Formats: sequence, C-alpha cells, structure tokens
Amino acid sequence: MKNVIVGILLGVALCLVGGFLFLTRGGMPVKTEGGPLPFELYLAHAALRSAIGTEADRPSPIPADEKNLVGGAHVYRAQCSVCHGEWGRLPSAIAKGMFPQPPQLLPPKTGVTDDPVGETYWKVRNGIRLTGMPGYGSSLSDTEIWQVSLLLLHAQELPPPAKDVLQR
Repeated sequence: MKNVIVGILLGVALCLVGGFLFLTRGGMPVKTEGGPLPFELYLAHAALRSAIGTEADRPSPIPADEKNLVGGAHVYRAQCSVCHGEWGRLPSAIAKGMFPQPPQLLPPKTGVTDDPVGETYWKVRNGIRLTGMPGYGSSLSDTEIWQVSLLLLHAQELPPPAKDVLQR
C-alpha cells in the first residue's frame, strides 16, 4: 500500500515538474501566431459556458427598437469596431494581430446573431480573460451594454438609421 501512495505522489510530482519546465523553458507558445495547445479550446469553451450559465437566457430589459439599435450602433463604433470589424470591411490590423482572432460581428459575417442576447450581454459586461476581450461593466452603462448586445443579435436585420451609423 505504501508503494502505491509513493508511486502516485511521484507521478504527480513528475507531472508538475514537467509542466513547470514546459512553461519556463519556452515550450508554451506565447506569440499571437500559431494554433492553440491541445485541449485549450475545449477547456476555454467549457469554462466560459460554465461561467455564463443561466445568464445566457436572461432577456433584455430594453426593447430592440430603432432608438436602442441606433444607440448600440454608436457604442459599437466607439468601443468594438477596431477589433470586431466595421460593416463590410476587412478586419483591422489590430484584429489580424490578436490571438485568438476576434470574431467579425457585422455583415457580411454572421457574427453572434445566433447567440442569446443574455450571453452577449455577459461577454460585453464581464469580458473574457486571455482573449483580448475587455469587460465594459465599469466603463459603459447597463443600458449601453444591452443596446450593443441587441444590435449584435439583430445585425442581419437592422433599421436604416442603425446601418447608417455603422456604415459611416
């Protein structure tokens, strides 16, 4: 029994030392070029889904009317477009240099129109660690966060005034 416990402890210690050496001796990719590590995408998505939880189903307290969609368009242009793209344009140099690359959210891409508005709200409010996505909970009002979340939900069907703001 004692040999089994010693073997388990030795195995754990070797894994920890191996991981430490991998990280501190240049094995960990830190450049923005290249792909993710094995299981990195799975673990990151699982952690994000768990963190968002039932917040994804949270309904918007404001309507998706023209006033709020235009407000969301102004927020998007000021805060989001440099990374997530402008209407009908190629990604910016900033977006091309990020890892992971931020999704392009406006047409011709589909963006997050299939995500629940509560999920988008959570991501905008809280940000996502190690992705470059900042949290705007302390710099935008709750209404502005809901407005931009609604804008992204309805990006394929925006009223002309909201499109005009985005296409300037």
